[in-house]
Amino acid sequence: MTDETCQWQGWRQATERALYGPGGFYLRPEGPAGHFRTSVHASPLFAAAVARLLGEVADELGTAEVDLVDVGAGRGELLTGVLAAAEGSGLTVRAYAVERAARPTGLDPRIEWTDRPPRGARGLLFANEWLDNVPVDVAEADAEGTVRYVEVRADGAERLGAPVSGPDAEWLARWWPLREPGARAEIGRPRDEAWAAAVASLAAGRTVAVDYAHVRASRPPFGSLTGFRAGREVPPIPDGSCDLTAHVALDACEAAVGPGAPEPGGTELVPQREALRRLGVSGERPPLALASADPAAYVRRLATAGEAAELTARGGLGDFLWLTRRVPAPGV
Repeated sequence: MTDETCQWQGWRQATERALYGPGGFYLRPEGPAGHFRTSVHASPLFAAAVARLLGEVADELGTAEVDLVDVGAGRGELLTGVLAAAEGSGLTVRAYAVERAARPTGLDPRIEWTDRPPRGARGLLFANEWLDNVPVDVAEADAEGTVRYVEVRADGAERLGAPVSGPDAEWLARWWPLREPGARAEIGRPRDEAWAAAVASLAAGRTVAVDYAHVRASRPPFGSLTGFRAGREVPPIPDGSCDLTAHVALDACEAAVGPGAPEPGGTELVPQREALRRLGVSGERPPLALASADPAAYVRRLATAGEAAELTARGGLGDFLWLTRRVPAPGV
């Protein structure tokens, strides 16, 4: 084995290198769409729903000029879809793609490409499947119940390292206590910090984080770290050959935003199926009578219903959680 293969690291450091280091998985030309299917790729209905949400935010702000910040933008697919859906709506959309990969060729010139959220935006900050790829360390309780960092090599082999201490230990005690030998957790503190910074960048409007997620009452007992390659789930090996992802403790992310939260009702955590239905995405089949009256329209609506059903399905994309926060303008 090479020196790199033999090197033991915490999962956070190993994931950072595998996903975003030289030749990293997320810097490849094919982008995420080459390996897994997100809601953005499943149907244009998703981008249309985000466009409607953007319109709601513009109405709340009392403006027709609104910012849309897409954090973890992939190759700009969501922004491209929203700009198309917003045509003719009367909105002037300033679009920002926040991504660590290079700007793809041929992208709509209206989209500004940046590696961090712009400060002072007014509108909608939307993060679809971003936080699950913010690297985190993994912890495991040993045979005596001591919680230790899990170390990993580039070939995927693991061992237990030093005891977890300091802010990481405090985070686990509050959000994901490990009480049984062999229990594992992903230490979500870097995600909390990343989300708090993203929310703080918005001057006014709404922030939305969408991810496979869990809350304190239903944490997975052995964690959720896994890998994806070419549309298939694979063992999480930090060698740059696959995506490395883990579900997000979104309740901890929300709490990390800290003082200054909106009024009651301004922050909520709901399944994607509920969020999209509020935005007009329904998987209901068209009435059979339409098949006789207008067969072409029936086929179109049936196809749309099938796409909507995929976006809202239990056990699938509909199980994503949406963490939404209203950010009032200063003085409001």
